[in-house]
Amino acid sequence: MSTTTDPQGGSFRLSMLLNDTRYRSLTLQAIAAILLAVSIGYIISNLLANLRAQDLNISFEFLTSPAGYDINQTLIDYNSQSSNIRAAVVGILNTLLVAFLACITATVFGVLAGVLRLSNNWLVRKLMAFYVEIFRNIPVLIWIIIIFTIMTAVMPSPRAFRGDDPASTMLLDLFAFTNRGVYIPGPYFARGIGGADGSVINWLLVIATLLGSLFATRMVTARANATQAATGVRPKTLWTNLAIWFVPILALLFILGLKWEIPELKGFNFGGGIKVGGPLIALWFALSIYTGAFIAENVRAGIQAVSKGQTEAASALGLRPNRVMSLVVLPQALRVIIPPLISQYLNITKNSSLAIAVGYADITATLGGITLNQTGRAIECVLLLMLFYLVISLLISAFMNVYNNAMKLKER
Repeated sequence: MSTTTDPQGGSFRLSMLLNDTRYRSLTLQAIAAILLAVSIGYIISNLLANLRAQDLNISFEFLTSPAGYDINQTLIDYNSQSSNIRAAVVGILNTLLVAFLACITATVFGVLAGVLRLSNNWLVRKLMAFYVEIFRNIPVLIWIIIIFTIMTAVMPSPRAFRGDDPASTMLLDLFAFTNRGVYIPGPYFARGIGGADGSVINWLLVIATLLGSLFATRMVTARANATQAATGVRPKTLWTNLAIWFVPILALLFILGLKWEIPELKGFNFGGGIKVGGPLIALWFALSIYTGAFIAENVRAGIQAVSKGQTEAASALGLRPNRVMSLVVLPQALRVIIPPLISQYLNITKNSSLAIAVGYADITATLGGITLNQTGRAIECVLLLMLFYLVISLLISAFMNVYNNAMKLKER
């Protein structure tokens, strides 16, 4: 019996680029790369030629000019005389804020609904099915508008908090729920590096302390795992990990002089503290319940993908049903849940561009909306907008893929 193999040795001939399997794949890839480069070059050349014909040019100088408009909710200092690039940064931070919050709450809603969809209780199971079918089959834009409309119509106005016998009162004298948003106490530092008023350096110290506590607890847990593998006895780590988490951060906050600014009614509106605007709340909640319905189906599918024998074996060992779900079923279901979960996180980030419907100043509303209309730089604004969403989507995918690789089944 004879087999066909590639010729070994001998002189190289051009025909080997296609006939020899050692070079054929590289040749085809090189041809495809050349064709792609030529196509992109042609598109760019055609774009530049059309711009020259219209006496136009691509320039990003407009980013340094004053924006000329106000933004109702910002995470950094901003006013109408700030530059367009600072307005874009405000929009980016607002987009990242609502995307981060929505990803967390959508995951919580999705996991709870997905688990309860498999409940033995008929009523609970049907209620979760009703939630999933209602919210995922109606466009998220409609939910954003509905929630924003209900909030502005039901919540009292700030002036209702005035007078000796106000129509509304603050919750615990700390929180004010109005049709303009929710006002909550805001933290600041009375002292510390960089001065008072919650300087960036002080907050970076807080973040660094929390990250240090995270790595320290991981080291303690890893050492406990190694001890258990060697001796069969697991050291107690609960109180050690709690001390690592709370002692350093509480000591740092005491040193920096952490204080809270309470919202107060000043004139016709509240001042002080932190304002969580109505548009942010509507967008955040709508994205959460809408995407949570899709995540619920991913969780349900992941749980059902785990063999029933795993549940039966865990029950035979005496584990309670809730412990079986949290310790046995869900960890194995994550291998099925995580890949589609990445897509849902990407959808949340991109669907946040619907914020313009309720007046929330995200990157689409600032750079792709007001700045574009004022400067007329449509190509530049759209290119920057595309670049932002591309970069943030790739970062989310990379982070979740790393987590997915950590959770995948490891063979010995």
